[in-house]
Amino acid sequence: MGQASTKEYFPLNGGLSDQNILLQRFEPGESSEDELYAADDERDKNDQNSTIPNYSIETTEAWYSTLLQIFLPFIVAGLGMVAAGLVLDHVQHWKVFVEIPELFILVPALLGLKGNLEMTLASRLSTAANLGKMDTREDALSLITGNLALIQCQAIVVGFLASITGMLMGWGPAGKLNLDHGLLLCASSVVTASLASFVLGIVMVLVILGSRAVRVNPDNVATPIAASLGDLTTLALLSWIASLLWADLDQEKWLAPLIICSYLLFTPLCLSIAWRNSNTKDVLLYGWTPVLIAMLVSSGGGLILDYAVAKFHGIAVFQPVMNGVGGNLVAVQASRMSTYLHTSSGGSGPGVLPVKDEGVCVTPWGMVCGGDPHARTARILLLLVIPGHLIFTYTISYLEAGHTSPTLLFLVFYLSAAWLQVALLLYVCRVMVFSMWSRGTDPDNSAIPYLTALGDLLGGGFLAIAFLLLHIMGEMDPSDTPIVAKGPQ
Repeated sequence: MGQASTKEYFPLNGGLSDQNILLQRFEPGESSEDELYAADDERDKNDQNSTIPNYSIETTEAWYSTLLQIFLPFIVAGLGMVAAGLVLDHVQHWKVFVEIPELFILVPALLGLKGNLEMTLASRLSTAANLGKMDTREDALSLITGNLALIQCQAIVVGFLASITGMLMGWGPAGKLNLDHGLLLCASSVVTASLASFVLGIVMVLVILGSRAVRVNPDNVATPIAASLGDLTTLALLSWIASLLWADLDQEKWLAPLIICSYLLFTPLCLSIAWRNSNTKDVLLYGWTPVLIAMLVSSGGGLILDYAVAKFHGIAVFQPVMNGVGGNLVAVQASRMSTYLHTSSGGSGPGVLPVKDEGVCVTPWGMVCGGDPHARTARILLLLVIPGHLIFTYTISYLEAGHTSPTLLFLVFYLSAAWLQVALLLYVCRVMVFSMWSRGTDPDNSAIPYLTALGDLLGGGFLAIAFLLLHIMGEMDPSDTPIVAKGPQ
């Protein structure tokens, strides 16, 4: 039996590995020096191309595939928001919410954490998964551990600052301060933010890994699922923790200070883990601005909610739905755009738009009716607004919540406000994501917090205007009946 050629053991199937090149160099008479250099060049080119998948998700997905992947998670997310609205409609009558109405200011800021933290986490991990950076166990564990520690740091800090902002907005104009109530607000906000972020972070990791396993684009499903669980989990935690702390105020008053001190000791540990992880160190250093600004903007929406709940009792159940749908849909668009820019740049990162004919600024008409894949996705998302809100509104009506009936006039004003909110958000998203990329900022870390916070502000404002117009037209009367304190005392 003759000696087997090395090519029988290491066939050259398109690309040339280091081992192929090395073995061929020891095969006399088969390759000239020029051919070996050419093979080296081809090997380097293939290695460079292998780092980034040579495809664009935006252009390979058919429109109906995108619609189907988005629709089911969107409906599930909306039903989760309906459940959150029902919880808010119920707990607004609890004594702790009646006695400390500043808790309503916390609601949009804490609900916005799913946009500030969980949706941003989902966007980062979705991009990493689509780029093949979670294909090995070591890479996946490093990304997951660092990001979970990072969002804990951010959640604790944002929860604390949200409570301070709520106190300033609620008590500042009146010039009053209640230390016990302030400790309750701070402890409730921090615990809610921390626990909700941890639970939802774990869920996001499982969703993204599962999506990759079944070959579904995680950009389409991760952020809606974060929205579906985020609102309900956050509101339930806030209500439960606030009621426990309220009960403690009548006894020894030690629980709130203990919680605050415990988190002061826990935060440095999370900071250390995130700092030592190369995947999250930059975000830990430079990712605070969008999160904190988003918290302030969402708190503005909370101030609107605080006013609107006192004037229109039925508005509470619709607020999480209105804000959630807008933030949900725009987060899908932002996540897809960010993945598109990363894959199209060939791994070079932010700084230069990968396609020359795509500018930062576009007209509103071009954003919806253009021929690029982002316009196609925007059309799909806008088509989901009206049927989605109809499903959610009639679900609320069927459950006899909201203190109002979905009459034709109500639907006209409510659906108009909802559609306008999403349209504005999608346009801002198109400009913001491309602007951030062109300026060297990764939109995975910055865009979604701004967009969801703007959605909270627009949603709260448009919803209040819709209810006010309905009142002016005689469709709805503001309730002057005092809210009866009930529920946990």
